Amino acid sequence: MVRRHTTALRASLMAVDFLGAAVFFVALSVARYGAVWYRAWDRLGIDPLLAAVVYGLGWTALVGVQGIYRVRARYALRTEAAVLVRAGAVLGVGLVVFLFVNHVSNASRLLIVSLPVATVAVAFVARVVLRSALSALRRRGAMTNFVLVVGAGPLAQDFADRLERHQDLGLRVIGHLRAPGERSVVSRPMLGMLDTIEGVLHERVVDEVAVCLPVRAWDLVEPVTRLCASEGKIVRIPVDGGPQVSGGYAEDFDGTTVVSLVYGPDRALSLLAKRLHDIVVAAAGLVVLSPLLLGVALYLRRMEGGPVIFRQVRLGLNGRPFQLLKFRTMVPGAERQVEQLALFNEVRGRAFKMTNDPRLTHSGGWLRRTSIDELPQLWNVLRGEMSLVGPRPPLVEEVAGYNIWHRRRLSMKPGITGLWQVSARNNPDFDRWVERDLEYIDRWSLWLDVKIMARTFPAVVYLEGR
Repeated sequence: MVRRHTTALRASLMAVDFLGAAVFFVALSVARYGAVWYRAWDRLGIDPLLAAVVYGLGWTALVGVQGIYRVRARYALRTEAAVLVRAGAVLGVGLVVFLFVNHVSNASRLLIVSLPVATVAVAFVARVVLRSALSALRRRGAMTNFVLVVGAGPLAQDFADRLERHQDLGLRVIGHLRAPGERSVVSRPMLGMLDTIEGVLHERVVDEVAVCLPVRAWDLVEPVTRLCASEGKIVRIPVDGGPQVSGGYAEDFDGTTVVSLVYGPDRALSLLAKRLHDIVVAAAGLVVLSPLLLGVALYLRRMEGGPVIFRQVRLGLNGRPFQLLKFRTMVPGAERQVEQLALFNEVRGRAFKMTNDPRLTHSGGWLRRTSIDELPQLWNVLRGEMSLVGPRPPLVEEVAGYNIWHRRRLSMKPGITGLWQVSARNNPDFDRWVERDLEYIDRWSLWLDVKIMARTFPAVVYLEGR
């Protein structure tokens, strides 16, 4: 539990520590020696850029040895400041020893003294800024995972309190479900009895389910986990003195053993890398393609009138609603005509597709064939509502008619392209689309994303968009 939700914070802190130290090594060298700072280090027989990298790595290692990156570490800023000062003192001594052992006598004493001090100050300020930014985002509901607690007794109340007390985890309890015969003592919303769990999972955004049932209700643990598995929900079960749970992995959380059952990608660093890749590519794409985006917008405005951008509510990760952006390819009010055209639907299942759709505008056909209409979704990717690669983002009314097994496709962020687009795009069976999406979720890796994106480009070049 702690491992999954602190990985991003820990990786960010390590990156900030390394970059801060390396950058300030260069900055202070420039301040001391001027624009030709690197020559000063060359005269000392030290490669300046290598020295900056080694300095950054050394600082990060020293801070790590202090235990500040450990999963269980929950330090207040005052404690972190003390840790950083200790690491800075060791760093300063280390620099002096290194210069002495290597007989470097003409190094700038001012630089040697100021480097550790500046590094400590930068690391502390970065922590304050980073934690403040994360707290602000989570107060607005961003970077937050929503937890449904199954149980309403003392165990459930205590576990929910501890989850929200650890704000760094970014977990928010939305409420409880009460087991038959269980007396409620919880202070958070009671969302219903346990037998309503399927409806709650469908009506609310639920990322994780914490099963905190009393001893007499242990027989209900297995059916709850089975339902959550079918929908791709993460399950957390405190097991100290509780039921034996097969599968998953055990983690320590505040002295309590918690078994985590994750039904989907759980490589936290890889998922973080996927998000960073999305940000870089989407931002670069919006900049590089801005002339094309502007040109298409002006053309549509002149030829088709407004609005240029079509906005439609779709459901993202675990049912989060968001406004998907596309260049408008249909006449205004096209959504209201779906029922009239239902007989011409070429898809078997909960989706609509029609080759010669009469609602298309004059420009809509070529925009779809070239997939240019999808380009505004780069903004959705940058905002974190979508990914470059993932399952197809469904309509609200489509999800309302899903079977339970269909809903597991919501357990991963939707994408502009995906496995079904490059392998089952022209298959008229909706179930086949979902199977490909679930295959993507089960097989997901960064390399799979790369391969899907590589297969997407030929589809665009050969005008396979519809």
